[in-house]
Amino acid sequence: MEALLAALPRVPVFCYSWCLRQAVQPPLTAILSSQGAIMDTRTHGTIVLDQSYLLPTTVTPERYEIRLTPDLQRCTFTGEETVSVQVHEPVQQVVLHACELTIHTVSATHRDEETLPGTVTLDEANERAVLHFPRVLRPGLWRLHLTFSGILNDKLHGFYRSTYKTPDGQEKILASTQFESTDARRAFPCWDEPALKAVFQTTLVIDEGLTAISNTAIVRETPLPGTGKKEVVFAETIKMSTYLVAFIVGEFESTDPVFVDGTPIRIWSVPGKRHLGKFGLEIAAASLAFFRQYYGLPYPGDKLDLIAIPDFASGAMENLGAITFRETALLVDEKTAARSELERVADVVAHENAHMWFGDLVTMRWWNGLWLNEAFATFMEMLAVDHWKPEWQRWTSFAVSRAAALLVDGLKSTRSIEFPVRLPEEAAGMFDILTYEKGASVLRMLEQYLGPETFRAGINLYLRKHQYSNAETTDLWDAIEESAGQPVRALMDTWVFQAGYPLITVGLEGRELRLTQQIFRYLQDGSDSDRLWQVPIFLRLQVNGTIQHHTLLLTEREMRVPLSGDPTWVVVNAGGHGFYRVRYTPELRQQLTTRLQNILSAVERFNLVNDTWAAAVAGLTPMVEYLDLLTLFRDETDHNVWTAIVGSCHYLYRMLDPTQRPALQTFIRTLLLPVTKRLGWSPQPGESELISQLRGELLGALGTIGNDVETQAEARARYAQYRANRESVDPNIVPALVSIVAYTGGAKEYEEYRAASKTASTPQEEQRYQFALASFRQPELIEQTLQMTLNGEVRTQNAPYLMRALLMNTEGRERAWAFMKEHWQEMLRQYPDNSIPRMCEGITALVTPALEADAREFFATHPVKQGAKTIEQHLEKLQVAVACKQREAANLESYLARGSKE
Repeated sequence: MEALLAALPRVPVFCYSWCLRQAVQPPLTAILSSQGAIMDTRTHGTIVLDQSYLLPTTVTPERYEIRLTPDLQRCTFTGEETVSVQVHEPVQQVVLHACELTIHTVSATHRDEETLPGTVTLDEANERAVLHFPRVLRPGLWRLHLTFSGILNDKLHGFYRSTYKTPDGQEKILASTQFESTDARRAFPCWDEPALKAVFQTTLVIDEGLTAISNTAIVRETPLPGTGKKEVVFAETIKMSTYLVAFIVGEFESTDPVFVDGTPIRIWSVPGKRHLGKFGLEIAAASLAFFRQYYGLPYPGDKLDLIAIPDFASGAMENLGAITFRETALLVDEKTAARSELERVADVVAHENAHMWFGDLVTMRWWNGLWLNEAFATFMEMLAVDHWKPEWQRWTSFAVSRAAALLVDGLKSTRSIEFPVRLPEEAAGMFDILTYEKGASVLRMLEQYLGPETFRAGINLYLRKHQYSNAETTDLWDAIEESAGQPVRALMDTWVFQAGYPLITVGLEGRELRLTQQIFRYLQDGSDSDRLWQVPIFLRLQVNGTIQHHTLLLTEREMRVPLSGDPTWVVVNAGGHGFYRVRYTPELRQQLTTRLQNILSAVERFNLVNDTWAAAVAGLTPMVEYLDLLTLFRDETDHNVWTAIVGSCHYLYRMLDPTQRPALQTFIRTLLLPVTKRLGWSPQPGESELISQLRGELLGALGTIGNDVETQAEARARYAQYRANRESVDPNIVPALVSIVAYTGGAKEYEEYRAASKTASTPQEEQRYQFALASFRQPELIEQTLQMTLNGEVRTQNAPYLMRALLMNTEGRERAWAFMKEHWQEMLRQYPDNSIPRMCEGITALVTPALEADAREFFATHPVKQGAKTIEQHLEKLQVAVACKQREAANLESYLARGSKE
């Protein structure tokens, strides 16, 4: 699943066998006890968790035959299913999952014997149904038959309803599914655990004028005379987990199919949007072909449909053969979209296609291993998009994602990539930046350490061994070790089962390079100071006029590297592949900063900026030294480096008091004006797409947090030109124009944006205008936007993110915070559960001691069920910002005041 998202052994035990192979500091018992695991020392290093929440393994499914009849007008559905199950030992009760369902009848049949009627007891608290039979079911193959009914809910999970309006204003309803992680049980009674794989055969009974889509191809479509309905029968699926089943019913139209190795690929959308599927279809075909070749295994489905759903809680969902998407992640107009918007579609489509093998064909055994799905899909999306569009330089821009993971993983409230999961809400909480971006980052680091082909051979072996089944992290390391002939497990276990990452300090002592590691934390309290990682060190240096490359493995606290002479310069984390930060001694750092463009690649320059910024926020480096470093980047042309620079300026803008911001704005103008004048407002002949994107991003920053009057005036003029003739303005500066006009605009522009969001011709344009409403600064306009988050004017999939944007608005954050507290219960009822922790990220902008204390008090009494760890991280980020403000504000004020006078 994009972010936006295994079987249990018969003996339900999680084996962290890595602790038996090496000593990791701190000991495994300390790491896991801090994460809520239960240690049974009698198992000699095996972690045993309370397994009472798991279904009994006495009865397991093999095949489901599901028949559903949705009623879109009443928002209900009826269903019946026959499940072929294997009874492993005599039982009189069968326990499975069911939630928000009414089960009407139950029966069990053993081969050709009589049918046993049953009764059902619902355990709503544990989302289970217990089927009772009048006599014992003996071991063997049985067929369970159930009839049931349920609701098409509006919470964007399970079997739910989505609404949209036609161009003439008519409201339409469709039904779709979102089952990951534990919501298949809301659509049909089932064994809703990833390890309990089975084959699924689906039949949908729908109105004659509607379209039905499921995981597989349609076998037959038969009218049901006199009913106005038709029966749509789908082929059997491969053996797969319940969370991958999908049903979509409504009015849809599709692109013409494109075939890859005989597999038809189509983009589906509501009527009137088919023309927006061309770009998504291209990357779908390209990435499917790429993965087929990379994995060395055929695509496991019989067709591939990609379906855009108007209401969708996440980015996309990897249902085998029927991938569902938020519209902005699939439908796009190449002529009017910014490059970043096209990249977003390409990334998400490639990510979901990668899952068809890594996640669908081979699935994690339990939710603690979710990273096996999501980290690999994130890593593979980069490979595929980079192969398809090398000019986009996706591995360079991945540095931004890696930096976001480093930010969270530098908190004391972080967690390990693989983390004990017990309850459904804990599984939902695993869909975060650590699972996706940190997981993908450490995989990229491993790939570069072993070599791409060696790594790939290990992945292919892993997939071949575990196809149609489930796997654990240890299975992956076994396959890569077998292929590579290297002790991969010892290295990677320090990254997967330990939270955090090291700061590598680099110094020169005579003709030796001294490398030391220590845990990096934004809040230094001395805890976990003995923690060590096995760190791949990618080293590039110049000695005696010769450039040398070395790959080393730092396993102890310190390593000394002998040199053949005095180095002219040294780059640690060369290529930028390592998931760690680097701090140079002043002498070594100066060697780099005096040769920025000549020595360092774009990703290495990004890391220099980002690592120095992190050190400044953590109090390891004075903030004014960081600002001095930024002044050396006025000739920078890489948009990722500028992303890091502009992002830090936004952070400082939110951190400083209103009276201090004008001086910061002067600094920002001094920094950005030279490069924006060189770039101008229009693309030059032969200019790369990345330069076009850079122009828009820098102009947007200059006209908002830079408060540059000339830029604002030009933006308003060009926005008027854009409204008159859209083709006359480069799409890559349109987001900047929209944000600047909102920042400087008033009621007239607000109403124009509000109307434009409702008549937008693409999902990207709708989102652009809608979220820009949060950038207006007048109190009365902020109040209107706050009301929109709850009055139904904004889709519930978007409202939480609009609320987050309002919390980030420095002019309205206190009112937005008060509003959120006042309407908290209403938001919990309306918004998708997984969006609540993401909405709350906005509290990181409440950078005053009083607001921080208030936020802590509020969440202490209003815990977030599906995001406790994420909320803890948001609060710590806020604490870090407040501490930074208290430590640096006076020095920053003096520094910026001097600069504004020069």
